[in-house]
Amino acid sequence: MKPFTAMVALSIGAALSLTPLSADVLKGQKLYLKSCKKCHGNGTKGAAMKTQDEWETLFEGSASGLIEAHKGDSSEPFFKNKQFQEIAPHLRDFLYEYAADSGNVPSC
Repeated sequence: MKPFTAMVALSIGAALSLTPLSADVLKGQKLYLKSCKKCHGNGTKGAAMKTQDEWETLFEGSASGLIEAHKGDSSEPFFKNKQFQEIAPHLRDFLYEYAADSGNVPSC
């Protein structure tokens, strides 16, 4: 009985440890569809615009590279909004997860 209990506990622990990562990626996907799809296309096209390393670079330093890339276009107010800093980690997780070199394809 004890080995079974330990196995159940390990299974539950493993499932819970994966939940936050999945939640961030899913939230980022929803944010992408709401805020980025209009200009960059669906999630498959948008995330694949860059490699994982390139997305990392764009999101370094409070996403300063991403903000700079959108300077002067119609989306600039979105990036200047303080709410962007709150959602940027989720957006980064989505774009990184489905980057051109990730081998993953989002279903959006």
